[in-house]
Amino acid sequence: MSFKIAFIGAGSVGFTRTLFADLMTVPEFHNIEVAFTDINKHNLDMVTALCQRDLEENGIDIKIHSTTDRREAFKDARYIINCVRIGMLEAFEMDVDIPLKYGVDQCVGDTLCTGGIFYGQRGVNAILEFCKDIREVAEPGAIMLNYANPNAMLTWAANKYGKVNTIGLCHGVQGGHAQIAEALGYKQEEVDIICAGINHQTWYISVKHNGEDLLDKILPAYEANEELSQTEKVRIDVLKNFGYYSTESNGHLSEYVSWYRKRPEEVEKWIDLGVWINGETGGYLRVCREGRNWFEEDFPNWMKEPAKKYLPENRSHEHGSYIIEGLETGRVYRGHFNVMNNGCITNLPDECIVEVPGYVDANGMNIPKVGDLPLGCAAVCSQSIWVQRLSVEAAVAGDINLLRQAMLMDPLTGAVCTPAEIHQMADEMLIAESKWLPQYAEEVERAKKRMQQRKADGTFIAPRDYKGIRLQEKTIEEMRQNKEAARSNAAEADKAKERPAAE
Repeated sequence: MSFKIAFIGAGSVGFTRTLFADLMTVPEFHNIEVAFTDINKHNLDMVTALCQRDLEENGIDIKIHSTTDRREAFKDARYIINCVRIGMLEAFEMDVDIPLKYGVDQCVGDTLCTGGIFYGQRGVNAILEFCKDIREVAEPGAIMLNYANPNAMLTWAANKYGKVNTIGLCHGVQGGHAQIAEALGYKQEEVDIICAGINHQTWYISVKHNGEDLLDKILPAYEANEELSQTEKVRIDVLKNFGYYSTESNGHLSEYVSWYRKRPEEVEKWIDLGVWINGETGGYLRVCREGRNWFEEDFPNWMKEPAKKYLPENRSHEHGSYIIEGLETGRVYRGHFNVMNNGCITNLPDECIVEVPGYVDANGMNIPKVGDLPLGCAAVCSQSIWVQRLSVEAAVAGDINLLRQAMLMDPLTGAVCTPAEIHQMADEMLIAESKWLPQYAEEVERAKKRMQQRKADGTFIAPRDYKGIRLQEKTIEEMRQNKEAARSNAAEADKAKERPAAE
């Protein structure tokens, strides 16, 4: 087979190397054309060298075309895999640290909350530029597989405004599936699931083993499990209140709703510091910084170690390679994908991005009709969908009123902050992140004047003395003490697979 795949944000070693290795486990793909592109040439060069070495040691005659010219990478591509983080870790720090000054305590801040909303402002602006290039230089009908967050917002903007067929992909469903199966005493492949909802708020509405309904067995299994009863307190509480288990991790879920992180004295009751994903303040930011620092430190050793072996048993659970394999070879693949709703979930808006079951083969992607979500689950999703919709429209138009409304409607931000605090926080973040927000150029100047006026007339709101519940970032020297763990963190696309002992 001969077609072209382009990776954008290819300097992300965890995603790029994992997804590319997955593709190379498909024998028919050993003659495809591959392009990597990133604005960070240093990271791009390192990841390209690593993947090229893997190819050569696996005996595959593909030469990766590595370029900082996005249009050159996209030219004639049939598939574009998007792994970008707009603003990189510099902006990510602002997404976490500025809201924390106003009391908005986020574990991640990449999907909802103030951090996710501003990540969306940066990302929507960028993804529409990507879409323009795809329409102009890629193969007609090219498909974008979007791994970037906030996944629903970016996938929504790319489909509605970018006019590029875009599928959002995430590993949350697979991770929760494995966890449920283990809690119930089964292998993952023995438990059949149906999930439906929105990205990071998807619900296991059907869980069966050999036709037996297991839904009623999930809560007692989790409460009886010594580990899960401590690490998944938020998910268990949501299960008690809404009747269905949520795909997303304890830390992620805690920041998407209004109940668990709004008072400092309450936060510690709901989180576990054994691994960041269970709720540590800024936890994902910490492990991303550690991963970046270790990759820089350890890269020469990566090149000396054995290459990744492109074997079926080493293939990850990421959907991307299976979708492309299904479309190109006709092999049927079933997964859960983020797509425009269009009536799939009948009690959510048609114009939103839902995460639902789907089947892929040579005829394309088929999305069965799910019908109504359980009412409480639909209500939780609906509030988040309005935040997403306001955020997308704000980002497209550079509209500060819609941006403020998105922040007001966000469950956690609205639970913690007054409207005056939200207005000031929006101004502070616009100013801090202005270089990634060209659509707000005029509004940034007005925001500067508003901040000056607040200080002049005494209406400036002083930051709260709250630091969250954070672990100390590991130094290079500390990571040298456990090189295997440091390398695993740097190499993984899913940085929450294993839970080390609490430190």
